[in-house]
Amino acid sequence: MWQQFNIQLKPRQRGFHLITDEIERQLPQLSDYQIGMVNIFIRHTSASLTLNENADPTVRLDMEAHFNKFVPEDAPYYKHTYEGSDDMPAHIKASTLGASIDVPISGGRFALGTWQGIYLGEHRDYGGSRTLVVTINGQLRS
Repeated sequence: MWQQFNIQLKPRQRGFHLITDEIERQLPQLSDYQIGMVNIFIRHTSASLTLNENADPTVRLDMEAHFNKFVPEDAPYYKHTYEGSDDMPAHIKASTLGASIDVPISGGRFALGTWQGIYLGEHRDYGGSRTLVVTINGQLRS
């Protein structure tokens, strides 16, 4: 069975944010599935989704520090500068990390590893709320 939903995420400051619980709260239909796959797609070009460490918040701080060094603001070769100094780096970070992830379902829950969580990479200083399109495909519980 296929289902699709839009999920609205609350606005967040720039950085990497663990959003697994927020998605699960807005996706009660997940518990209807015995097995399956969930595709989570972010409808923005200056934010990203990725899977990573869910326990130690310093990982998220280090991710932000690394990407800010890897993709700096105000590079002299940027042409796309009229939306602010954080905009072009946000587009590069979003393309590097990606706009979607696939997560398996097992027993009505995300089948993530013990230390895995879903991250929102918010790459703008004031990105606002973000919209996710969540598509579920799988076998319903009997």
